[in-house]
Amino acid sequence: MSGPWVKICGVTTPEAVSAAEGAGADAIGFVFAESPRRVTPELAYRLASPIRGRVACCAVVRRTSQAQVNEILQVLRPDMLQVDFSELAGLKLPRTLEVLPVASTRVPAPENLPDSLLLERPPADDGAGWDEAGIRGLSRRTRLVIAGGLDADNVGMLVRSFAPFGVDVSRGVEIAPGIKGLDLIRRFVRAARSMNGVIAL
Repeated sequence: MSGPWVKICGVTTPEAVSAAEGAGADAIGFVFAESPRRVTPELAYRLASPIRGRVACCAVVRRTSQAQVNEILQVLRPDMLQVDFSELAGLKLPRTLEVLPVASTRVPAPENLPDSLLLERPPADDGAGWDEAGIRGLSRRTRLVIAGGLDADNVGMLVRSFAPFGVDVSRGVEIAPGIKGLDLIRRFVRAARSMNGVIAL
């Protein structure tokens, strides 16, 4: 893989799925939590069908239940489940399912780090700076994915500064809540993978 692992989260349309694949994204996220980006397992299955085996399909849940997770796994059959780290202990998951635990920048990182961790900056904190030293430390101990406040204009600089395993974007590639801008997706992936952060137009 050239450059960081890239996930486009909160996709809701076939056009956004196609743009993410065409841009070279590694994963797309389907949101099942309360959100303008929320989809049903059935819709997610239909959206994911054309890109199976080429782009990883990630189910994104929050404040979930075992019943909801079971339905998502049965209907969508995702490659990966993104869930808050604090919720993991209460869920029974197949051993073959890849899990991407989520931690917030507002609380200390888990003492026993999982193999992969998504570090999310809440929307209210988007104007605040990232803890560069803390993120570099985490990047040495786990496959760290950073999310929150990322867009095509800042992701290249953040990748150069923090050297995370991956980056995750949702609002930063939208033209309206829940509606992805196809060119914004392409620009984000190019910027994330650019060695100098310059966006090729």
